[in-house]
Amino acid sequence: MTNSLDSIDQALLDGLRKSPRASVSELARSAGVARGTAYARLDRLEKQGVILGYGPQIDPSAAGYSVLAFISLEIAQGSHQVTVDHLEAIPEILEIHTITGNGDLLCRVVATSNENLHEVVQKMAVIPSVGRSQTQLSLHTDLQRSAIDLLLQS
Repeated sequence: MTNSLDSIDQALLDGLRKSPRASVSELARSAGVARGTAYARLDRLEKQGVILGYGPQIDPSAAGYSVLAFISLEIAQGSHQVTVDHLEAIPEILEIHTITGNGDLLCRVVATSNENLHEVVQKMAVIPSVGRSQTQLSLHTDLQRSAIDLLLQS
């Protein structure tokens, strides 16, 4: 997105954050705009890719996935997409990032236990293009923000 969000966009996003199941009429009322304006703004934010979806946010730990790890992978040159395709098939991998520095890919992984994490790491290790992995366990999450927190900061 090349344009910054104005106060109406911010008010609508804040309304969605506070009440994700609110109707467009309720969001319009909370933002102080007409329903048609709210609808058009939300439609534009969706088309621009600012709003990606309206699904529920899930706490993995509360859902039984209490182990959080970050795994960096060194992969063979030229194997980026084929490696990502293999990794996408492992449901415990929540995010895959291409990185600089030590390693080529960084994965955020959740597991039900250390044994389950070991199984996930083994699935990653047998991918032919994966040369080496390094796992870091998260002991505690001290701060967790979403992009909306950044967009709505004053």
